[in-house]
Amino acid sequence: MIERIAHTIETHDLADSKTPVLLMVSGGSDSTALAYIAAELASLGMLGEIAMLHVNHKLRGADAEADAAFVHDLAEALGLPFFLVEVDVGGIARQEGANTEAIARRERYAAAQGALESLCRHALHPIGDGRIFTAHTQDDRVENFYMRSIVGTGPGGFRSMRYRNGSVVRPCLGVSRQDLRDYLKRRALDVEAGEGKPLVRDSGGNLWREDATNAHTDLFRGYVRHEIVPKALERNPRLLQTLSRTMDLIADEDDMLDAWTAQIVEEHVSWESVGDPCAGCVIAPGFAAVELPLQRRAAIDVLKRMLGVEERVDAASVEAIVAAFADGAPISGYTNNIQGDLALSANKRGLRIEPMSAYRARRKGIR
Repeated sequence: MIERIAHTIETHDLADSKTPVLLMVSGGSDSTALAYIAAELASLGMLGEIAMLHVNHKLRGADAEADAAFVHDLAEALGLPFFLVEVDVGGIARQEGANTEAIARRERYAAAQGALESLCRHALHPIGDGRIFTAHTQDDRVENFYMRSIVGTGPGGFRSMRYRNGSVVRPCLGVSRQDLRDYLKRRALDVEAGEGKPLVRDSGGNLWREDATNAHTDLFRGYVRHEIVPKALERNPRLLQTLSRTMDLIADEDDMLDAWTAQIVEEHVSWESVGDPCAGCVIAPGFAAVELPLQRRAAIDVLKRMLGVEERVDAASVEAIVAAFADGAPISGYTNNIQGDLALSANKRGLRIEPMSAYRARRKGIR
């Protein structure tokens, strides 16, 4: 198992012997296994300094506290620095009127970014050198594939999860959830046989913490995990491996299109302020000659820079940008308001995308 994870890290250039690595550990089987494996890889000189982060979302009462205690004990057994962040996700979701799972994800990655910055400062490395390891597996990737199949997705969506997305990397995408659980069980047998490996169990003697909400099918991922994937596995017992290969093929083509898109953005998009994409940009008239599929990809790229890479870009926002060009030129007088309270306004010089406040201030100046 360690060799397979190491192979994925090397093949996809996810980290090296100097890379500071923050492990996001929930206490579930996948992240617990990753913690043991990453600690061993670091001891072999294949990773730089590593630390662990656990985020308590305060959603499951005593069970959540027990999860945090288990991960603390795991970090202590492995001799790793430990970050614990507590976030009242339920309270934030009620205050913002937002989806609880989306808030949990946002807060979890915000905590990870903060912990990574601290780790990199301690390791005397630039923040850009650090990596956040998550324990997503083939199972998670296949579940995402089916979820996107049901609700729809944009360009590149069917590659599902990337091995690397900025500082976040997923070294376990080449193995299954069962592979990692089997690894934990073998490790326990080795320890029982007298091998001096660190091993942690919770108060009930379990090798990992099981989140009871994973069994619920009223949540979308739970429905896909417990209803759709098992039926697909009946048709093809090697579904995880087969679909993973298919997604890798999609990813190869997606990477090529991403490279083309980057060239288009470089050629046609000028930013109002260097280093601050939130200030807005102008898409040049020549963008109208770009093929429609690449226009859409370029629009997504621009919006992600302005809204943040973790923000989901609405299809309606993408189409609003594309609609500003027709007959080989921008449509003079075209205006629109899209997600993030961004204003679109076009004239013969191109399409401007900017915060609505900047648009209003500019219009007042014109008048």
